[in-house]
Amino acid sequence: MSTALAFAAIAEQVKSAHPSVEARESDNRQPWLLVPAADLPAVARLLRDAPALRFDSLADLTGWDLAKFPATPPSTDIAVAYYLHSLAHRHHLTLKVMAPRDAAQVPSVSGVWAVANYFEREVYDLLGVAFTGHPNLKRIMCPDDWIGHPLRKDYVYPQAYNGIAHLRDGQHFEDAPPRVGDPPPAPAAAAPAKPPVKSA
Repeated sequence: MSTALAFAAIAEQVKSAHPSVEARESDNRQPWLLVPAADLPAVARLLRDAPALRFDSLADLTGWDLAKFPATPPSTDIAVAYYLHSLAHRHHLTLKVMAPRDAAQVPSVSGVWAVANYFEREVYDLLGVAFTGHPNLKRIMCPDDWIGHPLRKDYVYPQAYNGIAHLRDGQHFEDAPPRVGDPPPAPAAAAPAKPPVKSA
């Protein structure tokens, strides 16, 4: 006999313990829970430990920049999404936390689901979300001395890194002003002349 719960039943249990949590629906009618950042650790523990919920697997944790995203009302927050699965009950759930881009901080859930350690480092590296309480929050994809967070919509790609130009022949980055310390761009190589076509 299946013990999987529908979204409405899961949302009811969570909201009864944490009234600040809101049930939402995406544009393609996928349900999710909006969790205030301050409530995230307690909500995560409830989802993992409540016998009827038992979300024992954090399948994924990711994020995206809402700037320039066509939404009503518009937002410049960084969305952090948690995709949970219960191996015990075979139900699933999506949580989202909205982090203000100028002070993007979200409590770490690495103490609830150990795999969050690496997921959070990726979101920190690429989107600049600081996961408070993380045991080792440092970059995981970019070098430690990289400047900025490449998946933010306002990120300006550097023309060089440690003196190594990023541009290759024929490449260019539109609307990317040079940064302090960047070498001047190399002149574009002239295209080789095509041989004349011989008439028959």
